[in-house]
Formats: sequence, structure tokens, C-alpha cells
Amino acid sequence: MSQELERVYTIPLGKVLISQSQHRAVRAINMIKEFAQHHMKVEIIKIDEELAHKIWSRGVRSPPRKIKVRMSKTDEGYVLVSLFTDDAESTVTEKETKKVEDSAETAKEAPAKEAPAKEAPKTKSN
Repeated sequence: MSQELERVYTIPLGKVLISQSQHRAVRAINMIKEFAQHHMKVEIIKIDEELAHKIWSRGVRSPPRKIKVRMSKTDEGYVLVSLFTDDAESTVTEKETKKVEDSAETAKEAPAKEAPAKEAPKTKSN
């Protein structure tokens, strides 16, 4: 049975604040594992290194309040939990980049073609 299941979840980690300040990041990791076990129905959970760095990025005392993750169930019988990155944003076609470059070049050339700045009109003094 070659059937891989992949889902995207936003995991609320607000209850991490209940625990002691020196244990909050550890509790956040445990909450992610429990969430994955509950929703993917598998006992073996592996957390990606990038996700662990994101949880620990602000230190042990202040992990993020919520985090968006991608959970993939593999044939080997475990679930890999990784940080969600939107693939649609990363794929940019060449036409779009050329259009952006062309519009940037025309924007740079436009001020150079304009006439020098006009002097302010002089007012009469009484």
C-alpha cells in the first residue's frame, strides 16, 4: 500500500503559557506531538529540525502562540511534522520576473526624461 497522506494544520500553542517559563518550548514540542498523534492516528511522530528551530527561535520562555505545520504520513509508519511553506509563492514564472524587471527599468528612466524642475513663481512684496 503506497499511500502517503499529507495535511496542513494550524496548531494553537496558547496553553503553553500555563506551564513554568523555563519549560514552555519543551511543552510546545510535546503539544505538537500530541496534536499529531490525535489527528494522524499514528504513535511514532518525528519533528523536522526546521520546525524545532522555529519553536526555539525566541528562547525557551516565549514560543509562538500558534504555528502552521505540514504533517505527512509515510509508508514506514511514522508521521513527519515540518514547518509549512507555501509552494505557490516560491514558484515564479520567467514572464512575471521579466515584466517586473521591465516595469522597474521604465520607472527608472521616466524621471530622467522629464524637464528640469521649474522655479517657484515669485510673489510681489509690498
